[in-house]
Parts: sequence; C-alpha cells; structure tokens
Amino acid sequence: MNKLNVGICGGGIGGFSAAIALRNAGHVVQVFERAAEFNRIGADINLTPNAVFALDKLGVGEYLRKTAARPTYRISRDGVTGEETSRLPMSDAAEKKYGAPQLTIHRADLLKSLQSQLPESSIHLGMAAAVVEQADNGATIKFEDGSSQTFDVVIGADGIHSAVRTSLWGKDDPKFTGIVSYRAVFPKSQAEGLEDLDAFTKWWGEISEKQIVTFPLTLGEEIFVFATTPQDGWTEEGWTLPGDADELRAEYSNFHPNAQALLANCTEVTKSALHVREPMAQWARGRVTILGDAAHPMVPFMAQGACMAIEDAVVLARSLEGVGPDGVEEALQRYENARKGRTAEVQKNSLANEWLKEGGNADWVYGYNAWTVGLG
Repeated sequence: MNKLNVGICGGGIGGFSAAIALRNAGHVVQVFERAAEFNRIGADINLTPNAVFALDKLGVGEYLRKTAARPTYRISRDGVTGEETSRLPMSDAAEKKYGAPQLTIHRADLLKSLQSQLPESSIHLGMAAAVVEQADNGATIKFEDGSSQTFDVVIGADGIHSAVRTSLWGKDDPKFTGIVSYRAVFPKSQAEGLEDLDAFTKWWGEISEKQIVTFPLTLGEEIFVFATTPQDGWTEEGWTLPGDADELRAEYSNFHPNAQALLANCTEVTKSALHVREPMAQWARGRVTILGDAAHPMVPFMAQGACMAIEDAVVLARSLEGVGPDGVEEALQRYENARKGRTAEVQKNSLANEWLKEGGNADWVYGYNAWTVGLG
C-alpha cells in the first residue's frame, strides 16, 4: 500500500481531523502547532449533523458525547416581537434523518476528543510555521525557530492568518465585515423559567448584522450566548478582547424581554471582530494545500466554520487514500474540486444571514456526507 509522509501546520479542529483521517488511510502524519500548550480558550463549537456524522466515522463520537449538549430544536425568533418564525426538530429527529444529531460542545473538549485519537509523538507544540517551500521531491516547512522538515504533502490548517496560504499565494489580509461579536457562558440554573433553554435559538434583529444566538453546552448544564451587531472602525483584527456586559445589554435593549432576560445572566463577556475573505480560485499548488479557515474563513451565522473544516479533512484524506508521492498533485486537485463549490456557497449564505430565518430546507447543509460525496 502506498504511504505518504504528511506534515500538517495547525493543531486545531481541521488539522487534528485531517491527521486522524489520513492516519486511518495508512499515511504517516505529523502535526505542528504554534501554541506551546493547549489551554481551555474559546467557548462554543456548534457541530451540526454533517460534521457529527463525519466525526463519528473518525471514531471520536463517543468522546464528544461525554461532554456535549444535544439541542432539541433549531428555532428562529423575531428578536423584537419574540414571534417564532421557524422550528426544526434536531436531536433524535436529526439522527434519524441525517445519521447524526447536532452537538454543541466547548472547543477545548472537542480538541481533547480529537487529540485522544492521535499518538502523542505525532503532535509537536511550540512549532510555528514561517514559510513552506517546494521542490520536485517534496515540500519543506521552515519553522520560526529556524528548523525545517520535508514531507511528501504539506497541509495548511493554520487558520485565517495562515502562513501556508501566504507561502502559496502571497499576503492577503482578511476583510473586516463591520460586525463585532459578543460571547458569554452562564449556568443554566441561573435562567430558570425561560423557555427553550435546551434548544439552539436564534433571535433575529431588525437588520441582518444584529442577532442573538443561544444554545446549551456541557451536557446542558451551561448556556452559551453569541451576539453580533454592526460597529465601525475596529482595528484589533480577529483579537478577542474583554467585553462589557452592560454594553452588550444596551445593544439589544429593543429586543423581546425573554431575549433580554438571557442577556441579564451574562457577567463575563468577550468581544471580537468578524473577518472574511472572498472564495479562492485555487487552494493547492504542487504538494501543498490548505483547509478550513486558511482556505475559506466565514462569518459564523450558519455555524459552519468548524463543520466545513471537518468536512475538508475527510474529503482530503479520501482523495489521498492509496496515493503515493507521484500522485499527490492530482489527488489534491480532486480534493479541491470536490470542496470549493460547497464551501463558497456556505461562505456566501453565511454572510447573507438569511438561512432558516423563516424556515426552509436544511438538507443541503446537514445532509452532506463527506464520506461518500463524489471526488472531483
């Protein structure tokens, strides 16, 4: 069986998912992560059925379910009137229809679940990629510490500020959307009496940039709040800063009392800007490609950023299955052909922020099967 030596830049959700899938396909994989240690940073990851189905077949489903919550419905409400405009059954109904439920989980718990499927010797912390260079016989990652390693294939899973992407296509700064987001988590017990705390609920504002999303975390014991609003003049690109809970509540003072009651429980708040790029014409060059936010950063209005990275990882591994060094470039083109159209469509719909506002078909998102979709 052909076996490739693969280097992955980025030990996040996409990078770890790709490492598992590629190892399962018989390849030798090393993951290089910039951070010196994995801290419990971030808060939420919303894994819709398309991503959970992919992760289940990677062997991490049992681990996910130890800490994840399982939302009962996906609900849309008018933020001002409180009127329910759509309700999509999830949980058992989604599992029956799509083969997997929706799971909502802390990012650190998801990473721990993925990491549990990889040998410690394959994960290298404190190794920041500076540049990737190519030759006829492979691709070399040069790290910021001056060291370097050469592989048959290099994958950039290193986020919106990807050094791999820059090496391939030059510097291309992401664009500030004019939208900022607030995030907070509080114990469910603080919000007794409010309805649908076990559901994923989106409160739509009077403009598309303004919304509140809430859903359960940590086996339903916590409630996560994500809210967005327009803002001019943001200079701290992608940087999560301490937020002001009173400022958060003031932004949504015209929202329904039940929405405001949720925000009343938020004490510690973070604030960050949302950035995007236009869909790329090409992802791969030679023996190097990219996935996840390195390839297609998107606003989180469809909750598909992490899900698209997981799908990328599975389709990439399938494209490289049984491939030796001489077939790498053709395989990377198959991966790119299979993924570019879908991710561009999700990017576009996420930015428009109208999906499922008043009902509609979720099948094209939730019903995608990364394990069987045709390869380009």
